[in-house]
Amino acid sequence: MDMQKQAQRRPQARQARPPEGCLVVAIRIPVRISVFLVVLPVRLLWDACTAAARFLGRYVLAPAARFLWRHVLAPTGHAIGWILRRLLVLPLIRLYRHLLTPLGHALLWLHARVLTPIGHALLWLLTPVATAVARVFDRLATALAWTARVLLVLPARALWRWILTPVGRVLGIVLRETGDALGHAWRAAGYVARAAGRVLATLFRWIFQKPARWVYRTVLTPVGHVVRDLVLRPAAQAARAVGHAVGQARADLRRALFGEPVPPTAAHRRPPPGTRGPRRTYS
Repeated sequence: MDMQKQAQRRPQARQARPPEGCLVVAIRIPVRISVFLVVLPVRLLWDACTAAARFLGRYVLAPAARFLWRHVLAPTGHAIGWILRRLLVLPLIRLYRHLLTPLGHALLWLHARVLTPIGHALLWLLTPVATAVARVFDRLATALAWTARVLLVLPARALWRWILTPVGRVLGIVLRETGDALGHAWRAAGYVARAAGRVLATLFRWIFQKPARWVYRTVLTPVGHVVRDLVLRPAAQAARAVGHAVGQARADLRRALFGEPVPPTAAHRRPPPGTRGPRRTYS
């Protein structure tokens, strides 16, 4: 949708521009070609960095930032705010309320009652001297203005009209075309980058993913089943049979050398001396 809106806006912008001359066309084509060749690797690198930054931001930086904000920054901010309020804000409020406000009222009273009458008296006494000084400064300002107009304003106006304006017009055309070329090159490089990404993904799928899946399904899985049925299970059964035979042989050897084992019998336990046995009852 954004690309369609941009494509609809470009013809309107081009129609709004004044008719362009040969100089603009001669500058536009080489500038766009050179800018495209410069911007293409930058756009490829930008897209790769954007994808990596999006992955890092989603799976690494965002959880770390949430943990840092919840367990470090927020408690630290609350503690700093409490300290600043206790050590700075409340003392400043008290200073303003108990010192600056009375001092300001005193200064206002001094200005209204003392300084203003003194100023009016001095103005009444200095009026003729001020008039003479104003005339002198007026003549001096007129002379300085005429000198500045002759030495600065007229040369600056000529420099602006005959040199800076044409050069600025040419530089404006170059900068405008360079900006348009950068925009076109950036969009074209984006198309090239997306196409290259799709081609690489398709090649990776056809070269690595599908052959590996085919090998796993058609070769490794049957081979694994054959190895399990023909090798591992018989080997396990043989190992169990060998273990059973070894245990039987050991038992036979022990029986031949030491005879049959004596079954355990219940030993007669006598009560310790000093204790009575169970009482017998006679009927």
